[in-house]
Amino acid sequence: MIQHTSHRDRSFRRRWLALALVSTSLLIGGCRRAAAPEGALQLWTLQLAPKFNSYMEQVIDRWDADHPDAPVRWTDLPWGSVERKLLAAVFARTAPDVVNLNPPFAANLASKGGLTDLRPLLPPDAAQRYLPSVWRAAGDPKAGQIAVPWYLTVRLSLVNQQLLQQAGVSSPPRRWEDVPAFARQVRERTGRYGLFVTAVPDDSAELLESMVQMGVVLLDDKQRAGFDSPEGRKAFAFWTDLYREGLLPREVVSQGQRRAIELYQSGELALLASGAEFLRSIQTNAPGVASVTSPQPPLTGGDGTANVALMTLAVPRQSERPREALSFALDLTNGPNQARFAREARVLPSSLEALRQVRAELEAERPATSEQAQIREARLLSAKTLERARVLVPATPGVKRLQSIVYTQLQRAMLGQISSEEAVRTAAEQWNRYSEARWP
Repeated sequence: MIQHTSHRDRSFRRRWLALALVSTSLLIGGCRRAAAPEGALQLWTLQLAPKFNSYMEQVIDRWDADHPDAPVRWTDLPWGSVERKLLAAVFARTAPDVVNLNPPFAANLASKGGLTDLRPLLPPDAAQRYLPSVWRAAGDPKAGQIAVPWYLTVRLSLVNQQLLQQAGVSSPPRRWEDVPAFARQVRERTGRYGLFVTAVPDDSAELLESMVQMGVVLLDDKQRAGFDSPEGRKAFAFWTDLYREGLLPREVVSQGQRRAIELYQSGELALLASGAEFLRSIQTNAPGVASVTSPQPPLTGGDGTANVALMTLAVPRQSERPREALSFALDLTNGPNQARFAREARVLPSSLEALRQVRAELEAERPATSEQAQIREARLLSAKTLERARVLVPATPGVKRLQSIVYTQLQRAMLGQISSEEAVRTAAEQWNRYSEARWP
C-alpha cells in the first residue's frame, strides 16, 4: 500500500500506526446515522451536520429504498480532524467506503495507494456529466481517476465603490498586472489599501494561485521546482515590490484571510477576494460597507482563468464494495441532488445539469430587497465565472509544504531580509531537497 519507504515515510507510518490503536475513540463524535444495518456502505463527509442533516438523510433514504442490499451509514466529521481520522482508519483497516476530500489530501492518500482508481468502474458517460476542468482536477496522473467532483466555490472581487470613487478609480482591476497602479492610487488618494493577500504559510493559497495565473509553472514533470524560472522570479518580485512600497497592509506577513475581512468591513480595504455568500456577513456586520459593495469578476492572469475550489468524493482502496460505493457517489453528485444541495448550501455544483438549473433559477429570480438583489447578482456572477475557472494549484502530495516554503521565503523578501531572486533560489533549493527525497 505504501509506495515510498524513506526514513520520513517510515516515521510517518509509525505515527499513524500508533494513532490506529486508538482509532475507535477518534471516530467518536460527528453525525452518525446509526439505523443502517451492519455491513452498510460507510460515508464520511466534512462539516455538513447538523445544518444539512435533512438534505443528507433524504438523499440516503431514497438510495436505501432503491438499493436495499447497499444501505448507507453516514458519519460527518469536523474539518480539522478528517486527515488524522482517515489515516488512522486506513492503518486500522476500518476506512469508509466513500469519503469527502479536497484534491490535495486525495492526491496525498492516492500516492500511498490508499484510493481506488475509478476508471474501470465508471459508466462510459460519467466524465460528460461534470464540468471538464473539475473532472480533470479529480484525477491524478499516476493513480488515475481518484475521485468524483462534488461541490465548488469561487472567489469574486467584492469592491467598495465609495473608496474607488474617492480614489478616482473608474473600475477595479481585472488582471494582476493592473493591481500595482490600482493599489498605489487607492493608497495615495485615500490612505486606505487596495487589497490584502496573505503570505502566512498555513493560510489561504490565493497568493500561490496568483503565481499560476501570472504564468508560473509551480512544479515540473518530475515534481521539481518549476517556479525557479523567469516567470517565477517576476511573480516573487511583484509581491515583494508591492509590500516594500507600502501598497499592502503590513499584516499580510503575519495575519491570514480573517484580517482581510476585518479591514474590508471597517472600510479600510477597497477590494476583498471572497465568495458570494460572504456578502450576507458583510450585510449583517457592516451594513454601511455592504451598501457600497459591488460584486465584480475575480482577479485573473492574462488568459482570464479564475480559480475554483473543489470538494470531491473518493473510494478508499480498502472498500470491499467499490462498485456500490462509486454508484452511491455518482448518485449523491447527480444533477437533481447537486442542484438541491447548491440551493441549500449556497455553493456551486460540479454537475453540468445542476449548473444549468441553478443559473436558470438565478436568472429568473426577482429579489424583494436590495440586499437580496446584491447576493443574487454575486451568485449569478459566480456561476458564470465557472466557465473560465479551474483548480490552479496542482493537487500534488506535499503541496502544503510547497506553499509553506514559497510563502516563508517570500516573507523574507518582503521584509527586506533577502532579495526576491534569493527568495526564489532558496525556496527552489528547499523544495527540491524534499522532492528528491520523496520522488527520487
